[in-house]
Amino acid sequence: MSEPLIEVRGLRKVYRVGKVDVAALRGVDLDVQPGEFLAIVGPSGSGKSTLFHIIGGLTPATGGSVRIGGQDISSLTDAGRTELRKKRVGFVFQKFNLLPNLTAADNIAIARHIAGRAQTVGPEFEAVLKLLGIAERLDHKPAALSGGEQQRVAIARAIVNHPDILLADEPTGNLDSENSAAVLDVMRDLNRRLGQTILMITHNPEAAAYGHRTVRMWDGRLVG
Repeated sequence: MSEPLIEVRGLRKVYRVGKVDVAALRGVDLDVQPGEFLAIVGPSGSGKSTLFHIIGGLTPATGGSVRIGGQDISSLTDAGRTELRKKRVGFVFQKFNLLPNLTAADNIAIARHIAGRAQTVGPEFEAVLKLLGIAERLDHKPAALSGGEQQRVAIARAIVNHPDILLADEPTGNLDSENSAAVLDVMRDLNRRLGQTILMITHNPEAAAYGHRTVRMWDGRLVG
């Protein structure tokens, strides 16, 4: 087995709420292999999103360590975490977070602009757009797209800079069953055909079944 792409050791996160310390993560250990599609399940408040936010560089940990591709990100500054998000991590959320006044193409291009890259995607990404099923919809604004199409645009935006990791937080939470299945099929294809490493939070057992492996969180810990 190859070296893990993600190594989490003893990860802790404590939030201060008024005068009370609230532990969101209580010593999490996790390895994720390159090209793995991992589903993370658990009730609200179990620590799933906090784990994602730390791995993705959105928030610092209180203790423990996270290594991505051998790089220890635990002690990164705010600027360092910003660079991590630009270059190594893509995010897909339950809310599509598309800019309503921009076309699908421009919503994708803005991610390249933020990362300091040429906004025009190369021919290799045209195949990805076809895989996502949005190649013919790029000149449409979000209001003219279905929920499933909007989420696929959000996925394209998340992977346009070829991130090491795609973090998907309840990516089908705002979709009906048909569009949910379409988005999950796309994510599975990205994993199988492109080797994209994916971590997905979900409450849906059927969605979790798309992954290679499922882990469960409970009260800030991995329990299986």
